[in-house]
Order: sequence, then structure tokens, then C-alpha cells
Amino acid sequence: MHGFEIIIPRADTGSLKWDKYAGKDILPLWVADMDFASPPAVLEALRARVDHGVFGYTIPDDNVTHAVLDYLHDRHGIHAQPNWLVWSPGLVPALNLACRATGHPGSGVLINTPVYPPFLSAPPFSDRKRISVPLIREDEQWQIDWAAMEAAVSPTTALMILCHPHNPVGRVWRRDELERIVDFCARHNLTLVSDEIHCDLILEDLPHVATLTLSEEARRRTIALYSPSKTYNLPGLACSYAVIPDESLRSAFTRTARGIITEINALGYVGCAAAYQHGEPWRKELVRYLRDNRDLVFSFVRDRLPGVIMHPMEATYLAWLDVRGLALEQPAAFFESAGVGLSNGVDFGAPGFLRLNFGCPRETLTAALERMAVALSAPRSA
Repeated sequence: MHGFEIIIPRADTGSLKWDKYAGKDILPLWVADMDFASPPAVLEALRARVDHGVFGYTIPDDNVTHAVLDYLHDRHGIHAQPNWLVWSPGLVPALNLACRATGHPGSGVLINTPVYPPFLSAPPFSDRKRISVPLIREDEQWQIDWAAMEAAVSPTTALMILCHPHNPVGRVWRRDELERIVDFCARHNLTLVSDEIHCDLILEDLPHVATLTLSEEARRRTIALYSPSKTYNLPGLACSYAVIPDESLRSAFTRTARGIITEINALGYVGCAAAYQHGEPWRKELVRYLRDNRDLVFSFVRDRLPGVIMHPMEATYLAWLDVRGLALEQPAAFFESAGVGLSNGVDFGAPGFLRLNFGCPRETLTAALERMAVALSAPRSA
């Protein structure tokens, strides 16, 4: 076991996750980073780079480029070329660039809610119209509402942004669903952004079907977004990349980035290469640990948190909790007052839901769940 049970103090380290509650007895299970140390091979590579001592402007060298190409090919069956890679300091900038690079001011951007909040903010930030189509629960699974999609799309819609696997509902999209998405985009002449940042965190025996492997049509119209940040807990290194096979789409994307996205963090490239080249044994153990954490949360919600529903989830370390049955006016604030910091569903386009990050040592997770149970067992004013 690679130390997943070790509690590493993160307070007063500039941690967005922990310092939000500085000076308060609140366990933060909100923003999507994990409380685990990154793989030893990554730490070793970073130390070696730091020992070099010079941190000038840095470009992607052959080592990181080949590491990414090998990863895409070996893990996901993508036969990418080096010039298909467009680097950025994170997925969020890439989402916003994609909105600006497609269509024109006022064009529509189609998304399925609930979804990671930057999906909601990127269109208006880019002077685009956000078109939200809620996912539906059908056959005991979260599904795309195809009739609603057809009703929502219009001739001025230019882009669809897909979360694959989905954050926050934890859904792994199947090949037939992805093929239907590509067909939908082709019929309506939409560019497709496929956010695949959680693709190596699938907790069930299911494949991740990379969008770029579906067809030539998919490759022609897709901007696929990747990063080692979620899987290997490296978001602070600010390193991600888009894979864009189509030359004209890639040119539009890179033109939009001019003067906005410059060089990437030197340590980001090092961490990325080391994670892909040497991190696979660690990743496999991480997935096993997260699966057990997921199962703990699921059974605890079922047995100890009356009025809360957690549907089965297939990927990520983020549990999506339906708390509408609690009839709380401010559910996130309610649990915060009980000592647990969760993400507010309002920010995902879904009032009455909360997102719980179980990417932490089991001791921390259990303590937080117990606090939630105590809060729900206490008398509440009418």
C-alpha cells in the first residue's frame, strides 16, 4: 500500500481545499484534489529537477512528448502525432479557449447538467450562450435526455462539452452512447470538447472508450482534454494538454490561446512524464483504495444518513448526494456547521445536491461521515 492511510497535514500550505476553513474544525471534502502524496516516482523526478536549480522558460521536450504519446496509445488506443498536442496550465483554461475558438459571440454551447462548475461559466465568460440540458435517471442510471438535446440545439449552436467520465454523477459513458453523441454533433455541425481528465479513475470493470478512437468523424470535430492532475494528484503543477487531430480546429484553438497561454510550469512537464512513465503500479493501488472508499460512503449513506440518496457510481472519487429529502434550505451550510465541508450542488446546476470528495485517508472520511450522521440525528427546528 502506497501510504494512502497516512494523514498528511495540509493546513497552512496554501491549500485551496484546506485553507478555506482555516481556524475552523471543518473537514474539507469539497474541491477535487486528493489528500494523498503523489507517486514516489513523481516526487523523485521533481526532486531531481529541483536539484538542477535553473527554472527558465520551458518547452515540452522529447521526454514528456513521448511519455504522453505512449500513454495515449498504450492506455487508450489513441495513435496521436506530436503536433496534435496543445499544452495549457489546466483544463479550465482549455474549456474557455474552446468556447472562444468555435462559433462566434452569441453562439450556443451545449452542456449536460449537473456538471463541473467551469462548464457552466466558460460559455458566458466567452460571450457565448450556455444551453443546459439536464441528465435524467433512467433504468437506474444517469442518462442523456436525447429528446431534450434535440429540442435544445439550434442553428446557432456551435459546441458541445462532454464530461467523460462524468463529474459529478460518476458515469462512464459506453461506446454506443459516445457514438450517438458524435452522430448528434455531426448532424448539427457541432465541435465536441471531450473532457477526459478522470478517465484513469474508473472504479468498476469498465473500459474508458476514448472519444478520439471512435471514428474519423470523431477525430475531425473533437478537442479531447487530458491531464495527469486528477489521477496522480498533481493539480498544483498546472499542466494539461488538448489532443486535437484536425489541423483547422487545432489552428483555431492555438490562435485563440496566443498572448493568453504561454509557457507551462517546468515542474509540470516533469511530473507529467514521470506519472505516465512510472506511475501505473501506484495508480492501480489508488483505484483499489478509492473503490473501497466509495463502497464505504455508499453503505454509510444507505444505513446511517436517512433522507440522503447516493446512486451507484462508476468513476472518479466524487460522490453525488441527493439531499432533497432533508428539506434543508441550505444543505451545504448545514453540514458545514456540523464540521464537514462539501461542494454545493447549486454550483453544478443542481440545487438540493451535494458533492463529497472521498479521495482521502479512510480515517478522515469516516470521521466526516460520522459528523454528518450526528448532524442528521440531532433535533432540528421546524
